[in-house]
Amino acid sequence: MAKPTYFYGIHAVDALLKMRPLDGLSLFIQKGRESDDSIQALISEAQANGISIQHAQKDKLTQLCASPQHQGVVLHARPMSFADETELDSLAAKDDCLLLVLDQITDPHNFGACLRSAVAMGVDAVICPKHHAASLTPTVAKVAVGAAEMIPIISVTNLARTLSQLKQAGVFVFGTALDDEAKPIHECDLTGKVALVMGSEGEGMRRLTSEHCDELVFIPMPGNAQGQLQSLNVSVATGMALYEVVRQRL
Repeated sequence: MAKPTYFYGIHAVDALLKMRPLDGLSLFIQKGRESDDSIQALISEAQANGISIQHAQKDKLTQLCASPQHQGVVLHARPMSFADETELDSLAAKDDCLLLVLDQITDPHNFGACLRSAVAMGVDAVICPKHHAASLTPTVAKVAVGAAEMIPIISVTNLARTLSQLKQAGVFVFGTALDDEAKPIHECDLTGKVALVMGSEGEGMRRLTSEHCDELVFIPMPGNAQGQLQSLNVSVATGMALYEVVRQRL
């Protein structure tokens, strides 16, 4: 079993206590913050699940979670785990399934922000490769403000093979790319079964991933920005692209 770790941030801790309370071990509260309404709610949730409450100075919490961004609360808990790859079969069977595929997103801040957008836009699951991808760390949980606990995150051994399986299940795979063959995303039909692939900012999608896409798309920008700004931050681009999917479906 994986070694317990320290999660931090009010939203991340709140989501963990609600979604998997049995994984919580000890809740550390910053001295002087006990009366905060948001922290009182966490204390009540932890106590209801038999999780011990400890009080500590701010510097001690920073030391525990290796970040000053803890907002006065740190939870010692078992780590997050990826969802089982077999869940893709049932997800792909949905008539309007929406899957987000993250290819080579290694920065935990970008990963967490993508997860936050995915939950906000109603994505059914996030798929990422087992290698060359960020792990489910407390930093990811903090940036995702609880979203990492609310959506299946599936790590696959062979991303190209997974995309092929999704296509066989009737899922249309869109890949984002700054490519001459790419179409403006708003000109594509994003209803029905859709998987949206986002690549890393530096290299984009890998060649094999790109070859398994049914259509390449890009987010149009004004002419004066197109030449100066070659790409958006991947988490920003993810939110924009997912919004276009939702806009069409609404």
